[in-house]
Amino acid sequence: MRIGLTYTGFDEKHDNYVRWLKQQDDIEVVSISADDENEPDIKNFDAIVLSGGVDIYPEFYDNTNIDYPHAPEDFHEARDIFEADVFRKSQENNLPVLCVCRGMQLVNCILGGDLVQDLGELNQIHKFETHDKAHGVIIEPDTLLNEITGVTRSVANSAHHQVINKLGNGLMVNSKSDEGFIEGIEWKDKTSKPFFLAIQWHPERMFKFHLQDAPLSKNIRDRFIEEIKKSKLQEVRV
Repeated sequence: MRIGLTYTGFDEKHDNYVRWLKQQDDIEVVSISADDENEPDIKNFDAIVLSGGVDIYPEFYDNTNIDYPHAPEDFHEARDIFEADVFRKSQENNLPVLCVCRGMQLVNCILGGDLVQDLGELNQIHKFETHDKAHGVIIEPDTLLNEITGVTRSVANSAHHQVINKLGNGLMVNSKSDEGFIEGIEWKDKTSKPFFLAIQWHPERMFKFHLQDAPLSKNIRDRFIEEIKKSKLQEVRV
């Protein structure tokens, strides 16, 4: 099994994803990025993970304001373009996709949605400072995320200062924070589509809260791996 993982920009953070995805299984996790120029290899992957990282360049969601609170000193436009292409090609090749934090926001923007650029006072609850925050998550019944986790409420870590505003085309909300911010999305119509789940929290480092076995981490990872195996099996049958 070979998973393409977009590079977060920091080795320590990237390694958290690798450990979380691999665990004790025979899985190869390959870092992909605009700098590596290895997007054309996507046909050789069995699944894609779009990771977290720096804010998306505002023009990517038709916003000209780059001077907002907590904006990064440098945007990575090449990463936005690269990962958008990776996502589109993943869909063309029917690959399972998991998106985390920035990855979720990026897909929402690709599909015509936009973002709240900064949470203001609510950064006290959501934004990473010296460590992740933690808050409750309300999971919508009868969604893929509800099926995966088996719960309608849980606790997630939090390290973001932006959230989805307008929802992208073809998407539905599967979870929200207590304040009503979107915490997860999935396909509204899942018919004949590959597995797709996108979440705002970071399941790959929930171990820092001793929540590595919690449904918002373990169940998501296990289901993602299961979906990859199913996808590979269907490919063999075809």
